Amino acid sequence: MFGPAAIENLPPSPMVAKVEFDRDGIHHGFLRMPYSRDDSAWGSILIPIAVAKNGDGPTALLTGGNHGDEYEGPIALFDLARSLKLDQVSGRIIIVPALNYPAFRAGTRTSPIDKGNLNRSFPGRPFGNPTEKIADFVTRDLLPMADIVLDYHSGGRTLDFLPFAAAHILDDKRQEAACFAAVEAFGAPYSVKMLEIDAVGMFDTTAETMGKVFVTTELGGGGTASARTAQIAKRGALGVLRHAGILKGAPEKRPTKWLDMPGDDCFTFSEIDGLIEPLVDLGDAVVKGQPIACAHPIDRTGVEPFTYTAKMDGVLAARHFPGLVKAGDCIAVLGVLET
Repeated sequence: MFGPAAIENLPPSPMVAKVEFDRDGIHHGFLRMPYSRDDSAWGSILIPIAVAKNGDGPTALLTGGNHGDEYEGPIALFDLARSLKLDQVSGRIIIVPALNYPAFRAGTRTSPIDKGNLNRSFPGRPFGNPTEKIADFVTRDLLPMADIVLDYHSGGRTLDFLPFAAAHILDDKRQEAACFAAVEAFGAPYSVKMLEIDAVGMFDTTAETMGKVFVTTELGGGGTASARTAQIAKRGALGVLRHAGILKGAPEKRPTKWLDMPGDDCFTFSEIDGLIEPLVDLGDAVVKGQPIACAHPIDRTGVEPFTYTAKMDGVLAARHFPGLVKAGDCIAVLGVLET
């Protein structure tokens, strides 16, 4: 799907990396994407990037801000880029703390420029909108250099998660096992074996198709970060890098609870617009048929709420965050604890 022939047939990316990838040292720079607009005819978007290289060895690509209202990744990666010591590195670390930089600056999930959802825009297009150009550059220029990829996510402004690291269930079981081993090294309180409900256009899918070890996270939500989730994110990056042999030392062993998300029954979606009332909290155990949330109609009084029940036994792994919901919003995600 992303072989050399397919890449060769594409026009060159308009993006330019103003940073050293192949010279030893710690280098800070930008990915510069031309962006002509009303207030800057020959303007550019400058996406911060750091590269730490010390001799031969594997390459890790660490990214945050794939969605602009998710903050644990940028916190961890700006900190890592500032604090890395070259003598601790064997190989190469590429750090992009805020991959969808326009969305990150706006504090929005999607780009304010083109409304592009970067994590649904892969593999991208060099002649597309700005979000597609970012995806194309990652696909053709950054991913081929990487052996292992860590892409941070959290719930943003509309979801709240138990803090977990995750990898996907894959057809290639050797690749799957390598991904799950990296998840364990991340050391989040929960670890998830994930099936996506919408994997088309994802960074994850593109990296996995190229055979990379890929780890993602969901570390909280509500459009902010907490001291706890920021520390989980920082420790997790170090754990993955040590696991990959790129950073000196062994991963810190931390207990994690493994969760499966085996299918569609994990997900509950609102069928009405209304005011959501949670009936269970994150981490609570539920049984099939148990009420987990209700949505109160808000256009009149005297109307019974719409009650949502669990479609399986499990624990509440995620919930809708703001108080008001719209029909079609995901309001709850269940996971199954491994025993």
